[in-house]
Amino acid sequence: MALSLLSPIPSSASLSAFPAPKNASFLSSIYSLYHPKGTLGSSRTATSFFGGFRGSARIESTAADKKRQMVSRNGEFDEGEIERIGGQDEDDEELIEGHDDNSPSSPDRWDVLGLGQAMVDFSGVVDDDFLKKLGLEKGTRKLIDHEERGRVLQAMDGCSYKAAAGGSLSNTLVALARLGCRSISDRPLNVAMAGSIAGDPLGSFYRTKLRRANVNFLSAPIMDGTTGTVIVLTTPDAQRTMLAYQGTSSVVNYDSCLASLISKTNVFVVEGYLFELPDTIRTITKACEEAHRNGALVAVTASDVSCIERHYDDFWDIVGNYADIIFANSDEARAFCHFSADESPISATRYLSHFVPFVSVTDGINGSYIGVKGEAIYIPPSPCVPVDTCGAGDAYASGILYGILRGVTDLKGMGDLAATIAATVVGQQGTRLRVQDAVRLARSHEFLIKSSGVRTDVGS
Repeated sequence: MALSLLSPIPSSASLSAFPAPKNASFLSSIYSLYHPKGTLGSSRTATSFFGGFRGSARIESTAADKKRQMVSRNGEFDEGEIERIGGQDEDDEELIEGHDDNSPSSPDRWDVLGLGQAMVDFSGVVDDDFLKKLGLEKGTRKLIDHEERGRVLQAMDGCSYKAAAGGSLSNTLVALARLGCRSISDRPLNVAMAGSIAGDPLGSFYRTKLRRANVNFLSAPIMDGTTGTVIVLTTPDAQRTMLAYQGTSSVVNYDSCLASLISKTNVFVVEGYLFELPDTIRTITKACEEAHRNGALVAVTASDVSCIERHYDDFWDIVGNYADIIFANSDEARAFCHFSADESPISATRYLSHFVPFVSVTDGINGSYIGVKGEAIYIPPSPCVPVDTCGAGDAYASGILYGILRGVTDLKGMGDLAATIAATVVGQQGTRLRVQDAVRLARSHEFLIKSSGVRTDVGS
């Protein structure tokens, strides 16, 4: 059937509509989960799996004892306190099967490896006077130094706040791991992240929290550094003031360890925020080259409009030469295309899909689009009562990655799953897809996998 550029692809369209990808094994990996290179869930994937899960799956932790002094006057963190916070999880009843903290082995291949900024989030509710006393402009985002971080966190002592293994990429990876846990399928998805954390209590906190959510943080710590943090101060009018201390997250190097991890990865995801860091484009380029050399798909998240505008040429060097999948919202997609705000998201989706085999563009309450080969499939929004829109795009990306990894070839169905996952996160407080919701959503969409003729128990 001929596809017209004047109308979206019919809902029955499948992945056969993809253009020639940068990764030559892309199409075959979609249609055959048993690619000889081990791409996308081959029989070589994960011959050893995580055992029984121990501990809770919750990422965020509340500072229960407000009177404890977690931060000393020089801005450092008390190891005993951060470990106590790291051990406090409110969702103890939510367990992910297929995980063992004591497992000595890693899977033969990682289904997804994400490369991104690793930063611990401290989020708390404050009033306007708190911001004024610290000389902070409400609703802004700025970089801070080590001393200012200590000053702000000391001022927060006594406030109700949470510590979390934060970041856009980690949101996506945690949701993906929960969707692909063993309690849903006999073959759980093996999900990992690489980046830079220090050998300090915050670095241990970050690694531990991701591990409890079935996401393995694989990079070795930088022993003489300080783990990056983001302080999120929310006022009663729901405005967020964000203070970022980059610490070790500002440096992501390409080395033999990262190359080895990428060589046994099925989908390699690059977080767009990395383009902001000095000299990181060399790391990203080498990593993407290694991914394609070993038959992996490369996915890129747009992350932020201003980031694209500041690093436009670098983004296109990667997107144009390596990306098989791109995730963006409508503003970010227009920025990639140099389109004005008057241009429709469907136009940007179609344009980008001439250069990238799989384009995912979200447009808030208006729905989303999947673009392939110059065409766009419209995905209607999933109904929900919005509570917090933060993390919606991250959740949507997890649904797309889940569909690809499980071999779903119905693009409309894949988009509907992603939209439902995003709506679930929007309808709750917090950016993480909850375990029980992930199990429910994955099971309710099992028909997509079965209709694609995919076995999920291979290699177990």
